Amino acid sequence: MSSYIIKGGNKLEGTVRISGSKNASLPIIAATILNKGTTTLYNIPNIQDTQMMYEIIKLLGGKVQKKKNKVIINTSNINKYEIPDTLMHKMRSSVIIVGAIIGRYKTATFTYPGGCEIGSRPIDLHLKAFEKLGIHINQNYGNITCNAEKIIGNKIDFDFPSVGATENAILASILAEGKTTITNAAREPEIIDLQNFLNKMGAKIKGAGTNVITITGVDYLHKSFHEVIPDRIEAGTYVIIGALLGENLTIKNLIPSHIESLTSKLIEAGVEMNISEDSITIEKRGKYKAVSIKTLPYPGFPTDLQQPLIPFLTQCHGISTVEETIWENRFQNVYDTNRMGANIIVKDNRIAKIKGVTKLTGKNVTATDLRGGASMLICGLIAEGITTIDNVKYILRGYDDICGKLSKVGAKIELI
Repeated sequence: MSSYIIKGGNKLEGTVRISGSKNASLPIIAATILNKGTTTLYNIPNIQDTQMMYEIIKLLGGKVQKKKNKVIINTSNINKYEIPDTLMHKMRSSVIIVGAIIGRYKTATFTYPGGCEIGSRPIDLHLKAFEKLGIHINQNYGNITCNAEKIIGNKIDFDFPSVGATENAILASILAEGKTTITNAAREPEIIDLQNFLNKMGAKIKGAGTNVITITGVDYLHKSFHEVIPDRIEAGTYVIIGALLGENLTIKNLIPSHIESLTSKLIEAGVEMNISEDSITIEKRGKYKAVSIKTLPYPGFPTDLQQPLIPFLTQCHGISTVEETIWENRFQNVYDTNRMGANIIVKDNRIAKIKGVTKLTGKNVTATDLRGGASMLICGLIAEGITTIDNVKYILRGYDDICGKLSKVGAKIELI
């Protein structure tokens, strides 16, 4: 099992380039199934989650060719509609491929997905959306089979603006008969990127980025080229690192408006940053004051940046409050953070009180999930001494070459 070894306390200077968005790439890769030909994608991050999605495409009969900065996917010979449970269990986002398979074949067989254990993540909203489109669902001991004679457009009203369910509803309705309207849809930038990609292939989608999305069914899609948007969660993670250790550190190839909920809180805490069209530069670290955050669906503060922000809050004067409203197990990183010297109290797995400033000291710690792992990595970067992070498979799922990027700007970190 791989580990990160970090020697903390080093100032960071230079430029970090943000990779393509994990959460945009996965549904876009899935969407290539709807095109009975080739699709060329640029700026796909080289992470374990995208590699697993490629494996699913290949097991279904497709071909994936990687060339430097582009990926060519040929789905013309896909002839299967069953997703292997071994891959479903490794990655929750694998469920996104179901909508595309149903859209193309009107049938799909799969099991409940796995992924990070950050809370209960049922797929009932996905299944209800499928049923609204005339798809019959049969569940048997964890195995799920979807079948439809034909897919008919309909109105889908979500109880919660689920990103994954919104994406699956879009994918399943692209080739449907008639018009589909999704209300209380997720508004994340990744939904907009999915719409833009599908429309390039001939889909007719409007409204992504708002809470109402309409899809007018088409008969077929054609080949296309697309460059995936930058990863806003990776960008936010490096901006947080810059606030703690940056000396003329520039985070490049990002879209500042996508992380405005984070940067506004950092500025409120006292972080000085220069924000341009596609980059953020932090010239030096200052003295910071406590702030409070509450996670919400986009454009609110992202739950995926709540855990990476925790180390920053330990270095703020006063008592900061973090309220987690999305997932109930998003404070698993607190145990090891406190072992390193932090003073954090969690109530009901929903609210954390962080008292700062506290000195952190290197320890042997564990990555409990993807963003919790990033949080521990940041703790290691600012701690005195050596930090060893085990179970880094979670971090590798979502951060492209994080060890290499940090090393280039002065961090002492290695993967062993």
